[in-house]
Amino acid sequence: MHGKGPKPIRVLIIDDSAFNRQTIKRMLEKSSAIEVAGVAVDGYDGMKKVMKLKPDVITLDLEMPRVDGFTLLRWLMEENPLPVIIVSSHGEKSTVFKALELGAVDFIVKPTKSASKELESIESDLLRKVLSITSLNMDKLRKNISWIGYKDAVMPESHGRFEDEDIEIVTIGASTGGPAALQVVLSMLPGNFPSPILISQHMPYGFTRQFASRINKVSALTVKEAEHGEAVETGKALICPGGHHMILNRTRGETVVTIKNSTEDDIYIPSIDMMMMSAAETFGAKTIGIVLTGMGSDGKAGMKEIKRRGGFTIAESEKSAVIFGMPNEVISIGAADMIAPLQQIPAEILKRFKSQE
Repeated sequence: MHGKGPKPIRVLIIDDSAFNRQTIKRMLEKSSAIEVAGVAVDGYDGMKKVMKLKPDVITLDLEMPRVDGFTLLRWLMEENPLPVIIVSSHGEKSTVFKALELGAVDFIVKPTKSASKELESIESDLLRKVLSITSLNMDKLRKNISWIGYKDAVMPESHGRFEDEDIEIVTIGASTGGPAALQVVLSMLPGNFPSPILISQHMPYGFTRQFASRINKVSALTVKEAEHGEAVETGKALICPGGHHMILNRTRGETVVTIKNSTEDDIYIPSIDMMMMSAAETFGAKTIGIVLTGMGSDGKAGMKEIKRRGGFTIAESEKSAVIFGMPNEVISIGAADMIAPLQQIPAEILKRFKSQE
């Protein structure tokens, strides 16, 4: 019995593996704030269970017989939009991003494709993401995804001549809801953008190269996964490799990225704070810091340091943030110079480079 406390989060598990279904169910039931409403063996069964059980959130495998995860996602986003967390294997990198573009809110990587006790290693990540779902806004996520499709056709190649303003680096951090939000921001910046951009998006090892490649197709900028020792350059956006951290170093007169291994003690990977604090230390007041949608407090210390050194900081507003957790943490300590909805952020960045006459 759950007593008179808050209603538990009701989860529907959709996976064609009986072992996976039972393992995920057992992990979720360790939290008194979660109730497993039911399980489904494929997408067709999932559709029926969604209508019957009316869950709050769904965990979804993608490769299933009869009706696969993509078909269920398309149906769900049209008929009954709900938060969906993909539970997928490493071998499905491109399909994971296809699922995110269809409306899934996040994903968790299965350690192996086969039925194995190794699946239990995702427990803490699974519980954390399901418990955060209560603060997620599906309407905002769908708006961001539809905006990407619109912007594909009107990507700005150039902006005209930029004035030489005192900005030398732009840093952006994001978590849940970030893949779509980052595509919105980067698709609206011109190819002749006069500064390097560094991005830390919470993402596991092995997925950021595919992610960078997808954003590169909808952006006039050069967008790629950062490599150790790579120089930062104007018009180039570097995404921290998943499972690692990214900091800056000055070497022989140029600024390069250093990719660091993460440790088991790290709460957020990649660390937005680590990236931003390094940028603030390297470029001081010539730094812009931006925190977008996400759960937790990563970016709070980094934005505070950028502001302390005279840089400019922007937090995504509650009006557009899929999850307002990270931006709200920044705002709550007074570390945001500006609070802006997502679609307005690219214009606010560009203003920092314009002539002040």
